[in-house]
Amino acid sequence: MKAKKLLAVLLSLVMCFALVACGDDAAKKDDAAKTDTQQTEEKKDDAAEPAAAGGNKVGIAMPTKSLERWNRDGSFLEEQFKSKGYEVKLTFSDNKIDQQVKDIEGLLADGVNLLVIAAIDGESLSQVLAQAKEQNVPVISYDRLIMQTDAISYYVSFDNYTVGKLQGEFVRDQLDLDNAAGPFNIEFTAGDPADNNAGFFFNGAYDTLKPYIEAGKLVVQSGQTAFDQVATQQWDTAKAMTRMQNILGSNYSDQQLDVALCSNDSTALGVTQAIASDYKGKNNVLVTGQDGDEANLQNIVDGKQTMTVYKAVANEAKVTLDLGVAILSGKNPGEELIKDSGWDFDCTYDTSSYDNGTGIIPSFLLVPTVVTKDNIKSELVDPGYYTLDDKGYAHPVG
Repeated sequence: MKAKKLLAVLLSLVMCFALVACGDDAAKKDDAAKTDTQQTEEKKDDAAEPAAAGGNKVGIAMPTKSLERWNRDGSFLEEQFKSKGYEVKLTFSDNKIDQQVKDIEGLLADGVNLLVIAAIDGESLSQVLAQAKEQNVPVISYDRLIMQTDAISYYVSFDNYTVGKLQGEFVRDQLDLDNAAGPFNIEFTAGDPADNNAGFFFNGAYDTLKPYIEAGKLVVQSGQTAFDQVATQQWDTAKAMTRMQNILGSNYSDQQLDVALCSNDSTALGVTQAIASDYKGKNNVLVTGQDGDEANLQNIVDGKQTMTVYKAVANEAKVTLDLGVAILSGKNPGEELIKDSGWDFDCTYDTSSYDNGTGIIPSFLLVPTVVTKDNIKSELVDPGYYTLDDKGYAHPVG
């Protein structure tokens, strides 16, 4: 009897130990499962964080502070990258090529992991960008295509030929060239020969209007129709004004000027000043521009300039940010970047149009917008890019 009681006690103890052991094993499995889940979530969290979590640094080289648009570009880019946790080094080079080379050398010496460059002269950065390639620093050519270097990973800009095409189409439609007999007089003012975009702007406009020039509906009294003849060094307002004053004095003392097609707003500003001071005619001259600079938007409201082609810099910066994050994450983004982005603006991926002399540069191209007095509010103010004051003048936000 005692033996049976002892056996029962021993069996009870064995069962207790077994239950405890099972409980420990279950607890360990639960802990292991929780650990796996936690690790999975942590990995997801890490994946959601930008590459900046690893301490990546972005170098941004802008041409100058003397043009309003580059201040906006630099500010937007810096703000976008900082918002994702990146350390940002931003330089402006006062439109001096040697200074921009030194600035880029300084950014490389400072250990940047990515370069975003809007070049002053697209032909002058080959040597310093060879250093970037040696250091495995990817380069995004921003807004202006950098030429003659294989260090460029991507190009981000607006469809520059389309900018000029929109200007030409605006002139065509305003003058009703498909129906009007004409002739109408037109003069062209293009941009900086050192800026690769300037040729695209001019060609887009000239190609659109060339049939009407050949048909005699549009006449260039100065005879200046080649890009080299109408180019403006450094997009300089004073240079554009002086050239237009000479054209007006030589060709329009007894002729009516109907159109001054200017590739951008800084040149348009000089041309409108020349028209105000030196033009003898009484008609309103149709003046085109590009960029949406504050003074030019005021001129549009006042009737001194007719239109500008606006390029939403905030959107260009957003594309550059997402592209930069993808590059620093070890990806080679293409069309899928657009598909996965969720951008609320139009952008195309181009792998055929932009050859910088060493090969085709993959390009992300945004679509610009025509802005006139009638749609300043809907195109610039309502989206939040600008505000309006009591006089109806538009001012950039920030």
